[in-house]
Amino acid sequence: MGEKLSDSALDTIFRTARTYNGYTDEPVTQDQIRQIYDLLKMGPTSANQQPARFVWLLSQEAKDTLAACATGTNPDKIRKAPAAVVIGMDEHFHDHLPFLFPHTDAKSWFEGDAKAALRHDHAFRNSSLQGAYLLIAARAIGLDTGPMSGFDPDAVNKAFFADQPNVTVNFIATLGHGDPATIFGRSPRPDFERFNRVD
Repeated sequence: MGEKLSDSALDTIFRTARTYNGYTDEPVTQDQIRQIYDLLKMGPTSANQQPARFVWLLSQEAKDTLAACATGTNPDKIRKAPAAVVIGMDEHFHDHLPFLFPHTDAKSWFEGDAKAALRHDHAFRNSSLQGAYLLIAARAIGLDTGPMSGFDPDAVNKAFFADQPNVTVNFIATLGHGDPATIFGRSPRPDFERFNRVD
């Protein structure tokens, strides 16, 4: 049975956490990246598919490459961030299921050209979950994030997944220690009654 988190922890992960447009100069370390991954990989995915593929960008050259693929105000945010990450999705995730889900022959559920749409749906859904776990894990270890979808996916795929044709980008994000001066007031969050029902 899980233990209830403190109000302070819930604030850190959800209630007072924000999406940042800029960061302080404090770096993001490889150790922190590994901490994030070691947390996010524990989040549930269907049949433990783990379809997300992450490219962590710490060098300025790598961030500049991603920035060149971004649109709107995102290029400058990426260039100036201490770190960025490309969250991709592997539509051949099923090749790894004998290792990841050894309880049954789960690989056979997704094999063949006729299952391509099914593989895409599972890869997208579960890599999106893993991307969300990434954001939560980063906040949990004291970092802030700036997830974004303003980019040219073909350009990102060519830049970061050219050698992995089965992997395509889902979304991207920046990481660091957020600078409060770069955010505006929190946008409204709806009350339960607005978008929920209990049957």
